[in-house]
Amino acid sequence: QVQLVESGGGLVQAGGSLRLSCAASGRTFSSYVMGWFRQAPGKEREFVAAISWSGGSTYYADSVKGRFTISRDNAKNTVYLQMNSLKPEDTAVYYCAAGLKSFGEGITPAKAVGADEYEYWGQGTQVTVSS
Repeated sequence: QVQLVESGGGLVQAGGSLRLSCAASGRTFSSYVMGWFRQAPGKEREFVAAISWSGGSTYYADSVKGRFTISRDNAKNTVYLQMNSLKPEDTAVYYCAAGLKSFGEGITPAKAVGADEYEYWGQGTQVTVSS
């Protein structure tokens, strides 16, 4: 089992930057595909970014492409989300997620964006972008 703890959220002005971190427990972190999702008030949870086991492949939602960067450090059991040029519409609770079984035969863009493909979730960290 994997436990995920997000950090780095906060209040930032539009145009600013934040770096989210997600620390994972366990010794098999490198076996998991990692993703970031977000949920704004009154909206459904949506995909933000995902990264493959070694970090060689990354996937992004169109709304964040070119502004957000996902990365991972398997030695530190941590995945990051660098968020630049933040907009008020980025305001949401951001969740870290880990997937293993669904990605046993490989990762595809269609799988990477699906919340149901991830078995483990963190508690979330609030990001608020003021205009």
